[in-house]
Amino acid sequence: MNAKLITVDEKKKVFHLHNKQISYLLSVDDGGTLSHLYFGKRVRGYHGELKYPRLDRGFSGNLPNSKDRTFSRDTILREYSAAGEMDYRMPATIVQQENGSNGLFLTYKSYQIVAGKPTLKNLPHAWVKDDDEAATLIITLEDKLTKLEFDLLYTIYRDYPIIARSTLAKNTGKEDLYLEKIASLEIDFADKDFESITLPGAHANERHIQREKINQGIHTYASHRGTSSHQMNPFLALVDPDTNENSGDAYGFSLVYSGNHKFELERDQINQLRLNIGINDYNFKWKLEAGDSFQTPEVLMTYSDHGLNQMSQAFHAIIHDRIMRSKFKDQVRPILVNNWEATYFDFTEEKLKPIVDKAKELGIEMFVLDDGWFGHRNDDNSSLGDWYVNKEKFPDGLRHFVDYVHDQGLKFGLWFEPEMISIDSDLYRAHPDYLMKVPNRQPSPSRNQYLLDLGRKEVRDNIFDQIAKVLKENKIDYVKWDMNRHLSDIYQNNLPADKQGEVYHRYVLGLYDLSNRLVEVFPDILFEGCSGGGGRFDAGMAYYTPQIWTSDNTDAIERLTIQYGTSLVYPQSMMTSHVSVSPNEQNGRITPFNTRGEVAMWGDLGYELDLTKLSPKEQEDVKKQVAEYKKIRQVTQYGQLYRLKSPLTSNQAAWMVVSNDQKEVIVTVVKVMSKAQPYFTKTKLVGLDPEKEYEDTATKEVYGGDELMNLGFYDPVEHADFTSKMYHFKAIK
Repeated sequence: MNAKLITVDEKKKVFHLHNKQISYLLSVDDGGTLSHLYFGKRVRGYHGELKYPRLDRGFSGNLPNSKDRTFSRDTILREYSAAGEMDYRMPATIVQQENGSNGLFLTYKSYQIVAGKPTLKNLPHAWVKDDDEAATLIITLEDKLTKLEFDLLYTIYRDYPIIARSTLAKNTGKEDLYLEKIASLEIDFADKDFESITLPGAHANERHIQREKINQGIHTYASHRGTSSHQMNPFLALVDPDTNENSGDAYGFSLVYSGNHKFELERDQINQLRLNIGINDYNFKWKLEAGDSFQTPEVLMTYSDHGLNQMSQAFHAIIHDRIMRSKFKDQVRPILVNNWEATYFDFTEEKLKPIVDKAKELGIEMFVLDDGWFGHRNDDNSSLGDWYVNKEKFPDGLRHFVDYVHDQGLKFGLWFEPEMISIDSDLYRAHPDYLMKVPNRQPSPSRNQYLLDLGRKEVRDNIFDQIAKVLKENKIDYVKWDMNRHLSDIYQNNLPADKQGEVYHRYVLGLYDLSNRLVEVFPDILFEGCSGGGGRFDAGMAYYTPQIWTSDNTDAIERLTIQYGTSLVYPQSMMTSHVSVSPNEQNGRITPFNTRGEVAMWGDLGYELDLTKLSPKEQEDVKKQVAEYKKIRQVTQYGQLYRLKSPLTSNQAAWMVVSNDQKEVIVTVVKVMSKAQPYFTKTKLVGLDPEKEYEDTATKEVYGGDELMNLGFYDPVEHADFTSKMYHFKAIK
């Protein structure tokens, strides 16, 4: 029989969530205050040594009707706080009442423990295969005056160092309330000199690792663009100053949500740290009518005592194993060619066929038809929302071309942008009200396109019906779902004025509903997410799309930094990465074909160029890359990833992937700039079996696992920029 994952000291009201790797402790303190005790490496038990010290602190007030000046909600470590409690730190929730006040006083009411993990209605979430693999603690806090309750959900997994947290607000009173802020998670730390790690960026420059000291004050990392965004990924880590890839404490937090988000860090007056995570309260106000409830997105949190690689591996495992649902999540991903950078909008069926023929010759497995196949779209100024085939480009219909691709032995993929509408479209002419806009104002274009109001069911139904018709009639194997702008003109025209603060979140719920309907009706189609590249690369979208286009930037050298940062949270099977032309069309860089291929093999390999224009040598290079990738992709896509050298702090980037049985290893080392007097550098591996012997499949040289990890090997010296070397080791008997 499996051991309990949650134990409760009923007398002291101490709750202990624990597995073989981590522990989480919380308790009920004075005034019914739910206090945080500990999160970190597993402990066997708890005997009260972390009861918060009592001290009278000036300007930190006390409990109502209490003469004890040594206890204050303004200083104690807490699990969930509300505005109005004389806790002057950033609160987890702000609730407006009918009289205009926003003061709550949350006190402990009850708890329950349930086997497994509850589903989160209408939201992506981590799940369980059976109830024995996790347990969930639900603690209910209440505000006695308004009868507003908050269920705090804590799920601990048996075999993952993961806790999933979320909040359910329930209005059990008689008056309507307005949620102006509601965090999924709050956690306080004492005596921790943390640094923060976040993943900011920009379009075509996503997820750069940013590490900062946390000084006194409030530090916010957020998106209010309507999506998780290129600009700030919904992730944060707290690490010790000496934490590196393989040693030191790291606490990681990933929000399973694809809309506006907010991570608030506050270093307070006595050097304690508070973290709040959840939906961004920017332009958010949810009307919680009497009897209604509101479920927040969940946060996946992990602790590592072996640095960032161990933290990343925990996220990789839970996202792959218990966020992704697609049948394709465990299948090797096909090598594709996308026509976008080869043709842009200028193509016909006859123009595309030679690319398909060449793809077959080179061993590529799928052809993806990108933007421009529908409506009368010959540039980016029309036809979004008109998901029917452009007869001028495909006079015999799309199925005729799909059959041609299939006859060559390739799979067929198709591009959609389901959330958008063009003014010049049949959809807009028939339903101008489908376009999201504020009454009596002109909406703002971006890329000359506009947003559909996905919060409305009739809009989602229209788009679903159009896309489903195309997918059913044309034997599509793969869909690339794009989104090439952020939200603006926020208004839902079927909602009253007092619910317009709900529109941002309702849009995301609509996105999830449409996504869910499509993946459930078409389970045999591989769906790939995209938002101008990596503008919606988050754990929420992984629930629907097991792979996401990592960035519109296909330059191999810039991709080093982008993919390095992405791997901090997301598994490599989730990252699509393509070889494109040189000079690169985004930055003009000239990079060797070998380097472009080996960097792309970090993720799901594809090609984004005109195969018919490659030189004979380049065609031979593609053949070799494709053949090699087919040999190693089971390992590179699904093995254990380790980052070895950071492109942010050195002239190199290096990473490796080890098969789960430690019998096969793929290592890649990229040098950025060459020097006249180069320094000699070595690469040391990690994660191998020290007792095994490993053969280099290229040279047939044999090395001990302990040698490769402790001695390493010298990197080759080449007098050229942007060089790459991939190693393939296999364990021998």
